[in-house]
Amino acid sequence: MGTWVLEVAKMGMYMAFPVTLFHIFNQPEYFEEWVTKKKRELYPPEHKSHHEELQRAIREHHQQHDAKMMRAMEEAERKK
Repeated sequence: MGTWVLEVAKMGMYMAFPVTLFHIFNQPEYFEEWVTKKKRELYPPEHKSHHEELQRAIREHHQQHDAKMMRAMEEAERKK
């Protein structure tokens, strides 16, 4: 009759342990500062100059691509 008490206690531990850990480690106040710091480290706030440089580079790439396509179209037209 004493072994079933031990089995119930073990089952209680098996079920309580992960639930307790989930409760402890799922508290946002524990991780709020760490997450904010890591997020700023991985994704720093953009500067306006970076955005302008990126847009300029995209425009230049599009212009080069358009010029290349125009040359290819003109070349194809000459071959006809």
